[in-house]
Amino acid sequence: MSSIIFDMLGWLGAILFLAAYALVSAKKVEGDSALYQGTNILAGILLVLNTLYLRAYPSLVLNAAWIGIGLFALGNKWLSKKE
Repeated sequence: MSSIIFDMLGWLGAILFLAAYALVSAKKVEGDSALYQGTNILAGILLVLNTLYLRAYPSLVLNAAWIGIGLFALGNKWLSKKE
């Protein structure tokens, strides 16, 4: 049962990454928008959960870095609005 849940989380994460990339490529959202970065962060979290379960550590590191980049971008955007 839990295998199916983690597989679904992984697939949802992959779909979210692709959807975010498609939206930026189609110029529907900006690369530094909260929607794009938030979608990438959520997708990364879902894929980290999946890769932890599967013990796929190279993918885990990649997705953790992707989350960090998204958080950094959102933090910079938030800080620049406060100034």
